[in-house]
Amino acid sequence: MQIVLVGFMGSGKTTIGSLLSKELNQLFIDTDETITNRINMSVNEYFTLYGQPKFRQLETTVLAELTENKGVLSTGGGIVTNEANRSILKQLPHVVYLKTAPDEFIRRLEADKTNVRPLFLSRTTDEMIALFQERESFYHEVASHIVETTNKTPEAIVLEIMKEVGVE
Repeated sequence: MQIVLVGFMGSGKTTIGSLLSKELNQLFIDTDETITNRINMSVNEYFTLYGQPKFRQLETTVLAELTENKGVLSTGGGIVTNEANRSILKQLPHVVYLKTAPDEFIRRLEADKTNVRPLFLSRTTDEMIALFQERESFYHEVASHIVETTNKTPEAIVLEIMKEVGVE
């Protein structure tokens, strides 16, 4: 089985993906981690050196490769901005949109000191909400399942995803 998690930054894709993969005894793969291992630098450094368009091209290559694997795949928050990525994702049976309210993802991003996100650091709260609104229709477009994460524990979200995809 393959489950792909999409959602805005701070929606919990990596946290939920890791927990879900353990619960299902499946491999966990994070697209951003795969990319950073491949390029030997952080996403932030890559953005600075090569820009967002070049990163999105690399992300498409990695997504195409990783969707050949079974397991739980956590994607970067902006992966849906690329039409090629949306085409890939729409072909998959279990794409779960982790839907998170803006005030919740802002709170999570501000609290997360270990995972620094370049797009968050360079924007105001209003700009972050606008960015989310630009992407939200894309999340809906690719999702075969939508799970609301606001005010839920990671464990509750994992159980809801399992129910959604039919593996309780």
